[in-house]
Amino acid sequence: MRRLLMVLLTIIGCSWSATASAWSCSVSITNIDFGNISPISTTDYTTTGTGTLTCQFFLLDLGPLLIPTVTTVVSLGLGTNSTSALPRNLGNGSNRIEYNLYVDGSYATPKIWGGASVPGAPSTINPTFASLLGIGTFSTPFTVYAKIPAGTTLPSVPVVGNNNNTVYTSTLIASYSSAACGLLSILGCPVSTGSVSFNVTATVINNCTITASPMAFVSTSVLSGNVRSTSSLSVRCANASAYQIAFNGGTVTGNVANRQMRNTATGETIGYRLAATLDGATVWGDGTAGTGMVTGTGTGATVPLTVYGLVPAQTSPTPGDYKDTVMATIYF
Repeated sequence: MRRLLMVLLTIIGCSWSATASAWSCSVSITNIDFGNISPISTTDYTTTGTGTLTCQFFLLDLGPLLIPTVTTVVSLGLGTNSTSALPRNLGNGSNRIEYNLYVDGSYATPKIWGGASVPGAPSTINPTFASLLGIGTFSTPFTVYAKIPAGTTLPSVPVVGNNNNTVYTSTLIASYSSAACGLLSILGCPVSTGSVSFNVTATVINNCTITASPMAFVSTSVLSGNVRSTSSLSVRCANASAYQIAFNGGTVTGNVANRQMRNTATGETIGYRLAATLDGATVWGDGTAGTGMVTGTGTGATVPLTVYGLVPAQTSPTPGDYKDTVMATIYF
């Protein structure tokens, strides 16, 4: 019995040696796309990609059956357009956008995906198979987390023809090393290595925001003289983005050259004007009927604009509340 046991152990050991190369692991990672991002956004942009660890065991023998665990280390380089992982950069020509990739959804700096050779970013992704018993193909997914942080300075978007979008990209290479360790790993765990590339992209779009405050004229009993008031607009546009601001004719008349406020109780109206200057030389409208629009070029910062209102002298109507609603539209 002792002699038989020794022979059996020898056969098993030889079987492991002969089939140690009869398995392999590979990693794939999808491209990661942030989609459209605004140069004037005040929030983080986040997205994810999906990676997959796939291991194959080809021969039906004791080698695969006695490999219960495969551990993998997936490391990430800096990527094109980046000289550091703190932060990485997407690029278009000489322009750059800061971003990073993370091993989990905390987006914390210690969780930036890199590796032992990447300064400031030692974290790796470590997909694992446990208790593998059999032959065939085994796959397990993992998630890659990506973020462009709020407050990142984004370059302006040049407008060429009808195209005002600019795509920024980076190509990265992830290296992986899979070790298969089991009951027969006395002399060490066999290792499968490789690398995979994937792209990270973001499309920077021109963008503007506009907000308005209401205008209220002071109460008066007669309209024998001019009555003035002001309100404000806040405009924010991407750096170097040209814009125009138009006012429509209001809900009462719909006429940019003849705006009126209405008393909903009596149906009576009061004529008024809106302008971008105190003298009201040009009525603020949509560029038709002798009116003009306000123009400007964005800097990325919020710009305040004053709207000057004038109720000219006219026949005094019945006392009451007179209102109109005007829509402001920004074109960029």
